[in-house]
Amino acid sequence: MVKNNNSQFLSAFYVSLAASLWAFDGIIFRPFLYNLPVPLVVFIETSIVTILLLPVIFKYKSTLRGLELKDWLSFLGVALLGGAIGTMAITKALFYVDFINLSIVVFIQKLQPVFAITLAAILLKERLTMSFIIWSSNAIIGAYIVAFGFSLPLIGTGDKTLEASLFALLAAFSFGSSTVFSKRALKNVSFELGTYLRFSITAIIMLIVVLLTASYQSVDIISESQILVFFLIAFSTGGPAILIYYYGLKKLKASVATICELMFPLTAVILEYFFHGKILSPIQWIGAILMIISILKVSGINFYSFSKQNH
Repeated sequence: MVKNNNSQFLSAFYVSLAASLWAFDGIIFRPFLYNLPVPLVVFIETSIVTILLLPVIFKYKSTLRGLELKDWLSFLGVALLGGAIGTMAITKALFYVDFINLSIVVFIQKLQPVFAITLAAILLKERLTMSFIIWSSNAIIGAYIVAFGFSLPLIGTGDKTLEASLFALLAAFSFGSSTVFSKRALKNVSFELGTYLRFSITAIIMLIVVLLTASYQSVDIISESQILVFFLIAFSTGGPAILIYYYGLKKLKASVATICELMFPLTAVILEYFFHGKILSPIQWIGAILMIISILKVSGINFYSFSKQNH
């Protein structure tokens, strides 16, 4: 029992650590790349990680040969939604660093569990309860308050809050959908191989996007400092963060992992204050608290029962 509790604690720690690293990515690293086309940014970072993880192929080549069509389709869903669309959307939202408080983006992106559970109900035929509908609605209301307070969004004022919020919402949907596909994708593979397939398939998808959008033409404007940022992302918040996250996720319930992932917005708010001097207003904090409580409820967390189980 003690060994099992220690394993659960370490798994929760790894998921929390990964979520904190993603906050560093969004608040510290990614804004440095704001002048580059989003598809090019995602293609470069995923390609670097893919190359770094190449040894994984040789370690798990027998597993790779044994994968079925359903496995490949699951990884395609993960790569398309989580690796490509979700990453491009959150990157675009975070590029509005000069216009908005980035904490708004990360809080809205944490609507991910709402979308994940909804999609699971649609694809896996899980029944949605009235409690879920009520609390997911509260989460959406909380997200609106975080972004706009108690006012209507203003369009055409130069304020990019609306655009950033919509991209963050798209990212939340994409990452939430990716979580559902990941459950199937990781069924027959290790967390290392799962990480490699996620990045390698994403790199292929992004190569196609880069060619179609002609984003490759901006390669010559990449500065030396931005090259350093790409490698910092690859060696910290990119491949390693996903590796640690998948390692912890394989040994944790999704509902517990959701709590751990709240380290993402928490860390982001702290970093946003220390590095950019920005913090949420009292009204926005009301929305953030409503959102967090609602997400915990949506995830089916009961603090009393959770506490009893761990004792």
